[in-house]
Order: sequence, then C-alpha cells, then structure tokens
Amino acid sequence: MKQTIVNPILKDEVTFTQRAMQTDGRITTLNVRLMPGGGPPMHRHRDFEETFIVLEGELTITLKKATITLRAGEEFTVKRNQAHKFGNVSNQPVEFSTVIRPGSTGFENALCILYGLARDRRTRPDGTPSSLIELAVIARMSDMRLTGMAAMMSPLMILLSIVGRFKRIDEQLVNTYCR
Repeated sequence: MKQTIVNPILKDEVTFTQRAMQTDGRITTLNVRLMPGGGPPMHRHRDFEETFIVLEGELTITLKKATITLRAGEEFTVKRNQAHKFGNVSNQPVEFSTVIRPGSTGFENALCILYGLARDRRTRPDGTPSSLIELAVIARMSDMRLTGMAAMMSPLMILLSIVGRFKRIDEQLVNTYCR
C-alpha cells in the first residue's frame, strides 16, 4: 500500500511504493519530490546502498571527489559506506525514485518521524529536529552517518542515541509517527 508524507516546512513529498516489510527486507522504494535547495548533508550508510533514478528535473549527487548531475531517465547507485549527498540546485522541483537495498524499516521510520516532527512544529527552520536526542535517535535509526568535519560529532550522537533508546524515545517516536 502506497503512503505519501509531506514535510510542511520544506514542502518535500515522499511516497513509499515498496516497504521493507512487504518485500521480506529485500528492498525499500520511494518516490521523492524535492524542492529547490533541498537535500541532506554529506553522509554515508553502512547497511544499504541507494539507487537514485530521476523521473523529472535534475538531481545533483556529490561524492568525495565528483559531482554528478542526473536528468530524467538517468540513475546512479551509491554503494554502502560511500560518502554522498544529494540535492536540488535548480530552481524547479525534482522528482526521483530511490531504491534502497536491502530494504530498511529504520530508514522508512526515520522519514515518517522527521516529516511528523515538522508537521508538529518540533523542528528548526531547516527541518532538523529541535531536540538533539531525537536527532541522534533518528540518525541512528536511519543509518545516516555524517562524514567530514561533522563526523567529529559522532561520539556525542552515539551517546545521545543510547540515552534516547534507554529512555525509549525511539519507541515513542515510532508509535507517534509511524503507525
């Protein structure tokens, strides 16, 4: 069953077309409508790879030593542990599919939580959670690991995510935004 979530702050939309639970963990597929200027910081995923397939517009993918601009019909796969970021540097929305292998319920839940927190006005203007503990829990849940200078925050983020798990903040967020 398809589900669309909307971030009311960033105006981005995500439609889940295949969830990990529906595919025995093999795949997560989502369609994304990303507004101009949108996209996450440089990061990597240890547990899965991401394939980006542009449906309309232009998507820019930045790697450590290269920048790739994808147009409609083009695709690129980011391997596990490969530092990357993606973004919309154009002045028009971009629509693309993301295929995650293997599928990731944690990634799916993290998106629902982030968009739900935005809907509840519990984020900063850039869409990141206002609570540092919630940010750490969501980052851990989604397997998003920062790179470069931001990676120096990793020990603190790991500690905060452990505290968040101990306080059951992860369960509270999932129960509130993912049911």
